[in-house]
Amino acid sequence: MKKKIIITLIAIAVILGVAYSLYKISGSRDFQFYGGLVTKAETTDKVVALTFDDGPTDNTDEILLILKEEDVKATFFVTGREIEENFEEAKKLAEAGHELGNHSYSHKRMVLKTPSFIKNEIEKTDELIRKAGYKGTIHFRPPYGKKLIGLPRYLDNHNRKTILWNLEPDSYPDIAFDSEKIVKHVNDRIEPGSIILLHVMYDSREESMKSVRGIIKDLKAQGYTFQTVSEMLE
Repeated sequence: MKKKIIITLIAIAVILGVAYSLYKISGSRDFQFYGGLVTKAETTDKVVALTFDDGPTDNTDEILLILKEEDVKATFFVTGREIEENFEEAKKLAEAGHELGNHSYSHKRMVLKTPSFIKNEIEKTDELIRKAGYKGTIHFRPPYGKKLIGLPRYLDNHNRKTILWNLEPDSYPDIAFDSEKIVKHVNDRIEPGSIILLHVMYDSREESMKSVRGIIKDLKAQGYTFQTVSEMLE
């Protein structure tokens, strides 16, 4: 009886260890089981990509105005569901010359999902992005940056890379609610080829929206120029 208990405890420990390892891998910024993984561009040129996740929403006009006034093109990783809900805003993004990326249809974590779920989430959103008028390369960024086996395998089979980031200032609670801290975080950590992630599409992210102009002005002052993800990876 004692031996069975020990074996059971060992089995539980192994299962928990494997589960924890897979959890860590799913959120890794430098490893995945299949295909290409991009967190920044390999370059010595002072170029960066400004990327925005989620949307489009009613806040689209505000971010478009800022980018137009600062003469910057950005990459917007949009969700299919929100394109359907705000189709005119999606068209505005494309018409303004910004890059549209795929951020899934429903914004669910694409871990431990069926191949058919993954395929539908990506392909349905690709179709909506095309309907909005975008004609360039459609990159993919997983919701919450989570990926394990099924998603990277699908992307690899379709010659697509997983696009992540190396700077995510508004993901930290002690920074996210102060636009000046967001700007400083980026300025202190910027490097050639950086991919900056921000969330500006919701009213709860007002400080992120307020930080955009400051980030652009300060990085320009350091000699950086802005490109879309596709331009930077060419």
